[in-house]
Amino acid sequence: MKKLVIVSLILSTIISASFAQAGKPDALKLYREGNYKDAIKICEEEIANNPSNMDSHAVLCWSLVANKQYNEAEQRAIEARKINQYDIRLMEVLGEAKYYLGKNNEALAMFQRYIASSSESAARIGTAYYYMGEIYIRQAKYEHADISFTTAVRFEPAHSAHWWTRLGYSREMNGDWQNAIVAYDKALALNSSHYDAIRGKNNCKAHIQ
Repeated sequence: MKKLVIVSLILSTIISASFAQAGKPDALKLYREGNYKDAIKICEEEIANNPSNMDSHAVLCWSLVANKQYNEAEQRAIEARKINQYDIRLMEVLGEAKYYLGKNNEALAMFQRYIASSSESAARIGTAYYYMGEIYIRQAKYEHADISFTTAVRFEPAHSAHWWTRLGYSREMNGDWQNAIVAYDKALALNSSHYDAIRGKNNCKAHIQ
């Protein structure tokens, strides 16, 4: 009888914990839904309870970047990396924060470190290459930008017309008119009214006619 009571108490505890967990707000879900402020609040609470929770640090930084709080995202990512400098999620999001703050070389270094530390199946590989392409455009290194954007769309070919348009632009700026048109056509296949792709394609056609 005593054993049955103990087993009953254990099961009750497990069930109660499961219900509590089920009713707990999910910061990652809120982030994916675009509810960044609430995601930030929940992550802050989770980190206060468990400072070494790297999942909470990662979602916090993603949410801060998405909410355009770039300075804070940079600082929080730097602080979190003191706990675990090998967390690839923090490498990538720190690169994003630095990119938006105009710290091009620092951002580039973080993206390169993320790529070197990740497998090809990592969730944000394509995104990292995309940002690298944007940095190279800022630096007028159009061949480098072409390589980065080409790699980005290889990982995520249907991601967006914007990525293909930026690939077309990097080729256009490098005078590679025919291959620029190929990229612009890919963009227009995804979004036939994309203004920059239409403009870029027409400009390239004018050069080769």
